[in-house]
Amino acid sequence: MTVLSGVDEQSLRLRGILLMIVAGVCFSALDTFAKLLVVEFAAIQVVFVRFLGHLVLTVGSAGPRNLPSMWRTRRPVLMVVRGMLLFGSTLGNFMALRYLALSETVSIFFSSPFLVAIIAGPVLGEWIGPRRWAAVLFGFAGVLVVTQPGTAGFQWAALYSIAASVCYALYAIVTRILTATDSNRVQQFYASLVGTLAFLPAMPFVWVWPQDLLSIALMVGTGVFGFVGHGFLITAHRYAPAPILSPFIYVQIIWMTLFGFAVFGHVPTTANLLGAGIVIASGLYLLFRERAVEGPQ
Repeated sequence: MTVLSGVDEQSLRLRGILLMIVAGVCFSALDTFAKLLVVEFAAIQVVFVRFLGHLVLTVGSAGPRNLPSMWRTRRPVLMVVRGMLLFGSTLGNFMALRYLALSETVSIFFSSPFLVAIIAGPVLGEWIGPRRWAAVLFGFAGVLVVTQPGTAGFQWAALYSIAASVCYALYAIVTRILTATDSNRVQQFYASLVGTLAFLPAMPFVWVWPQDLLSIALMVGTGVFGFVGHGFLITAHRYAPAPILSPFIYVQIIWMTLFGFAVFGHVPTTANLLGAGIVIASGLYLLFRERAVEGPQ
């Protein structure tokens, strides 16, 4: 058994944080593609295509010789549960994107780090101290400044985002548990397989063939970004505990703002810029604590 020094452990955690941030870029692109697609296609079809593309890329990257090994998992039930949580989170998010603005769905979805931090303590033994709790709350306050939830009143469609947030928090916890026993490839395979099979029976009733190259490219892109993003996410959890990684999901608001401007022409307001600054400050503080202090602070 290899014993890591404090410096080595901090280096691994910083690597996990970086991978988490890159995963956020992939997920932002995925949400952007999905929002464009759900205007024309059923959300269930978009989710199915996203998981089917993910499955094809997972199997293709492994090669035929490695396919039998991808079925072998020490925790098959937990692996299926993880896949169900992932497609539940994806479906809830895509359904919300059909009815709500990106800022509204993000504001609700970004409550998931609270759930991760609360659950990871008793379940994983990964407790965070008061300073990191303060940083998480500070980052969430920045998200509220950006999105300004509640100004237009509660909408029933927000329940989709709430469900997606709960599923994602549980998914992150289960991912952390499975990294001790199963490889990235096995986790990717089961996550994409469960999602594909779950939606396959509904496809004859909702499927609409894309009529242009842009729609086809967007559908392919959902699979690609899903595959790459979750690969980074799984690897990040190998390097750092869930409570440390979860606050860095807030950085995704920056990518969302950039994609929103580039694709939908949404110009950031003063509140957007102020909130993004708060999010960045929170993330930099957590990064500083990782570099300067050992143990929970």
